Amino acid sequence: MMMWPAVALLGFLVLTALVIAMGTQSTARYEQEQRATRASAGRSTAPEAARA
Repeated sequence: MMMWPAVALLGFLVLTALVIAMGTQSTARYEQEQRATRASAGRSTAPEAARA
């Protein structure tokens, strides 16, 4: 009797963990790209500021 509610709960928890793991990985990738963009933008504007 209690098997199906337990299976449903376990499946929900597994899928929730999967979504959290995928979101964490995606967020880390996005932040890494943003840091790289800021670093390259900072390098490209520094020589122009020195000329002015």
